Order: sequence, then C-alpha cells, then structure tokens
Amino acid sequence: MMERFTEKTIKKDLIYKGRIIDLSLHEVTLPNGGTSKREIVNHPGAVAVIAVTEENKLILVNQYRKPLEKVIAEIPAGKLEKGEDPLECAKRELEEETGFIANKWTDLSSFYTSPGFADELIYLFLAEELSEGTENLDEDEFVECFEVTLDEAERLIKNQSIHDAKTIIALQYLLLQKK
Repeated sequence: MMERFTEKTIKKDLIYKGRIIDLSLHEVTLPNGGTSKREIVNHPGAVAVIAVTEENKLILVNQYRKPLEKVIAEIPAGKLEKGEDPLECAKRELEEETGFIANKWTDLSSFYTSPGFADELIYLFLAEELSEGTENLDEDEFVECFEVTLDEAERLIKNQSIHDAKTIIALQYLLLQKK
C-alpha cells in the first residue's frame, strides 16, 4: 500500500558537502508518473540527553545558536560521528557539555527533526545517577550549564527560552510520565 506514495530518485546532484551536513538535489519520479525536484539535507544523526539529578532537576545548557541569532536553553546534545553507537555518543556529549557522567542510561526513543527536507535522526536518552566527570567542550562550542525543575522548564518553554524541538519533545516525554 505504501508503495503507491513512493518517489524514486532518477538523478542526484551533490550541491554542497560540509563538515556537518551535505545538500543534494534529487530529481524524482512521482507516484502519478510525473517528475519533481527535492532538495535534501543529509545529516549523520545526533543524540539528545535528558539528564536528571538526584534532586530531580534537569540539566540544561544555554547556547548561542547563530541561525536563530539568540541564546536558547537546550538539553545536552550532539552529532554522531561516522559509525558511532548512539549510546556512546550520548555518554560523550553529556560529559563534554556538562561535566557529568551517568551510571544509569535508558534509550527512550528516536525521531526525525524535519522529514520534509532532512534525514537527521535524533536518538533520545535518559541519564540518571549522575556524578562528576570532566567538561571538555569543542574549541568552537560555548555553553553554560544550569539546573531546573520540570515546572521551571515548562515556564522556559512558554517564554521561548527553550525553543527547539528536541528539548520540547524530551520535556513533554517527562511531563507525560508524571500523569
């Protein structure tokens, strides 16, 4: 049944090859026999971590996001390296961005960020039983780590201090667990 919606690529041109993303232009055959073009962003995937302290607080990071021209609060996250296991990436990113390591990890879900034009898949993990590790930011990464309650996080969503999909999805997941 789903095959009737399938588009087949008949030509693919790489427009841009970057450090984080590639952009390609696909000419496709449509289900009705026509053709069209699709601009597709290829991304290696990423992880996002809901880190919860013993006091039941969430660890967030403030980070300036150039495409938005503003600082937003986010859960720790980062790009997968080629062939990297998502859980290993989550462990690395949590420690690098926050200076914490977790003894308990739960794989919660994964989701596509913008399936209309990108193939980025984010793996979402819950990190608990935290202890101190070593913060080790990338040389072009500047973040400020802080802790909030779930109620405080809800307020940050409402005032758009938290304004990215991965963090909102993660917090909504936690809110649903409370019900």
